Amino acid sequence: MKARLMFTATALAALVAAGPATAAGKLNIFNWGNYTNPELIEKFSKEHDVEVTITDYDSNSTALAKVKAGGHGFDIVVPSHSYVPIFISEGLLLESRPDQMENFKNMDPQWVDVDWDPGRHYTVPWQWGSTGVAVNREDYTGDINTSKIFLDPPEELVGKVNVVPEMADVMALALMYVGGESCSTDKEKLKAARDALMAAKPKWLSMDYGTTDKLSSGEWRASVNWNGSTFRARLANPPVEYGYPQEGFPLWMDSAAILADAQNVENAKLFLNFIMEPENAALISAFARYANGIKGSEAFMPEDMKDAPEINMPPELAGAGKFNKTCSKEAQDYYTAIWTELTK
Repeated sequence: MKARLMFTATALAALVAAGPATAAGKLNIFNWGNYTNPELIEKFSKEHDVEVTITDYDSNSTALAKVKAGGHGFDIVVPSHSYVPIFISEGLLLESRPDQMENFKNMDPQWVDVDWDPGRHYTVPWQWGSTGVAVNREDYTGDINTSKIFLDPPEELVGKVNVVPEMADVMALALMYVGGESCSTDKEKLKAARDALMAAKPKWLSMDYGTTDKLSSGEWRASVNWNGSTFRARLANPPVEYGYPQEGFPLWMDSAAILADAQNVENAKLFLNFIMEPENAALISAFARYANGIKGSEAFMPEDMKDAPEINMPPELAGAGKFNKTCSKEAQDYYTAIWTELTK
């Protein structure tokens, strides 16, 4: 889920490495960029005497390809919910049984029997949120609760719109905009989504992941974006506002899981249990500004998250949010064909 980038993994690794000189072990985490709180890693490292290294990725497909290739040396990965069944079916995750860990009692019941990991035998919630649109209100004062912002940009935003190159989210937004649904194999809806995307592309400025920084700086005036990233951009640049497309928008949850070929399994299990502690889950959210799945963490959240519009969906639009499915091979092939044409 969901701009979690532009963060220097080397800097974070250096911070953690500055901890105990004689670590009891190591832990290598493969996570979205700009998504891991250095305070969280420093706290875990000190409590458990473990040297932690963070490596960034920029999309689910990048993470999946790297893990499948093997020889990566990672212990933990943080895929989005729709990719979890793929990781499991391909034998890439360890059945680490978070449901049997001490802190599992803190997991919000609504996130236990989820479709992508029933009972939580493999994964622990990291954060969850939505994919919508971010708009700088200095440029556009009209309705922003619509995917027209990027699929039929108003004149004020033509040439100023970025679209994050996350295929599943952008395809879902386009399909819902034309009256379809995520992972559709309806050729008529797929063609309509493809045509809308291709017609809109000449009106975009870019397809890039650097959403938080570039919205904050004003370089981009609108973007398909994730809610927490938009929250962070607004804190730096108050005219930035988040829109929930009324035609439909994706919801997602990213979860931490131990890889089947992990070299530091016990340390990885310690980490999964660690992030189910409410105070630690709150550290994750306080950094990236998304909700998490751990009950009691709200008490430790920054005050400005309690009523943030990027976290609290308008009741009249909440029903338009849908969790992306795990696409069938047929749907994935259609997606890939359209995406290849769009991005060439």
